[in-house]
Amino acid sequence: MSPLEQLHKGASRAWDYLTEGWHHLRERANQALTRFTPATQGGRLETVEDQVMENASRWGLLAAEIKEDDKAVTVRLEAPGMEVGDFDIEVMDNALVVRGEKRVEREQSDGRYYVMERAYGRFERVLPLPAEVTESEAHAKYRRGVLWISLPKTRQIKHRVEVKTG
Repeated sequence: MSPLEQLHKGASRAWDYLTEGWHHLRERANQALTRFTPATQGGRLETVEDQVMENASRWGLLAAEIKEDDKAVTVRLEAPGMEVGDFDIEVMDNALVVRGEKRVEREQSDGRYYVMERAYGRFERVLPLPAEVTESEAHAKYRRGVLWISLPKTRQIKHRVEVKTG
């Protein structure tokens, strides 16, 4: 094989690895990518907060981890910059639905934003659950930007079937 063919083959292989890596990253991040809808007053931009939200990103990452053991499904959702009362959580059709609203922090400062990557507004994140859970026994806590939700699994009553001869 000529040096030019070796170079072409090596470049082709490197490109394949790169595109495979990007595809994998896009697939994983796609689920965490969440749309934020601004909550303005009838479409009017009356306050500084409304103006900030108008220019803010409409998309944000709410990365999650879902862990299952014998007794429960535990969900951790990164949602920095929020308060405990900003969340609405429910289980629907074997999925955890987390809704909330991330509000603009009040700042008294002059100047204009140069970079604005944080997303503000209402959001909804739907996370498929790996097992049936008992929603009424679930509990959640929010600490240091992470929402922790513990969902006890539905108790399955095991019925042993006796086998008889004959």
